[in-house]
Amino acid sequence: MALSTTSINGQKVRFGAGLRNYICAELAELGSNKALILSTPQQVDMAMELATTVGDRAAGVFTRAIMHTPVGVTEEAVEHALSVKADSIVSIGGGSTIGLGKAIALRTSLPQIAIPTTYAGSEATPILGQTEDGIKTTLTDPKVLPRVILYDPELVASLPPAMTVTSALNAMAHAAEALYAKDRTDQTTELAIDGLKAFAEGLPTVVESPDDLKAREETQRGAWACGTVLGLVGMALHHKLCHTLGGSFNLPHAETHAVVLPHAIAYNAVGAPELLAPVSDILGGTDPGQALWDFSKSMGAPMALKDFGLSEADLDRATEIALKNPYWNPLPVTADGLRALLQNAWAGNAPSV
Repeated sequence: MALSTTSINGQKVRFGAGLRNYICAELAELGSNKALILSTPQQVDMAMELATTVGDRAAGVFTRAIMHTPVGVTEEAVEHALSVKADSIVSIGGGSTIGLGKAIALRTSLPQIAIPTTYAGSEATPILGQTEDGIKTTLTDPKVLPRVILYDPELVASLPPAMTVTSALNAMAHAAEALYAKDRTDQTTELAIDGLKAFAEGLPTVVESPDDLKAREETQRGAWACGTVLGLVGMALHHKLCHTLGGSFNLPHAETHAVVLPHAIAYNAVGAPELLAPVSDILGGTDPGQALWDFSKSMGAPMALKDFGLSEADLDRATEIALKNPYWNPLPVTADGLRALLQNAWAGNAPSV
């Protein structure tokens, strides 16, 4: 039986196996008669299956969503949405697809339903990251927040183990940085801790038994908590680095988050040790960065940026780009410190400060 809840940012949020099959009721509640269904090229079959479920309420499908939400693809998708007279967007997929839905909504104000198939958490935020001319920028706008999220654990049960782990670590990054955010509150700290606990408890089970729907739903609740907190507080060094590496070097999104996270947290633990203590309390040990590195390694996560095509010669340029327009950070970010951090992340070394 599906469980319903309402998130703290006004979205309708539901959890439960088979929820995707109730999409027509959600569209009717929105007053939508022509939904455009979005996916990546890799998830065409899922989009087509959903279009069959939607039936007469489907305006069509657009299956060209890709990483980092390039503006050129968005403009093509907006043109398509207008040509089929879509009155809503249904995004089925991970951060790439949900990002495209948000980008369309920003330009058209169409309401969105998000059906996540990963743990990225983008569906729970009013934040949109877009890439143009090799630079990824982010904005916050209420128009891009999906109206409804349907968390169906059956859809993540088939998520490959490698993608399960990197997507989960991507979500955990939001919670880890929320712990020391300058605009944190008791509520956001509680959400962040809940999200980290859900993944710490649920992820080992889903890696061992991918079709365990109870554990999958637990990790989806973690994704919601981590995503929601991302929309409530500012992010810092970790996210700046990942936006730099993704937007300027086209590194894969979730994998980059997975590799960088222990290193960024180790760097900031020097300036905010008490605020980051929940990370090591939950994962074990006494050092938050090392705890994340050990957890990532035990889950079979990627550990080195060099494995994704980043050359050692790129590290100086990555440092230079990341230092421009810096995000607020609890510890001053120096060129030498950042370069050393990136060197360790590139090589796959344990974090050091």
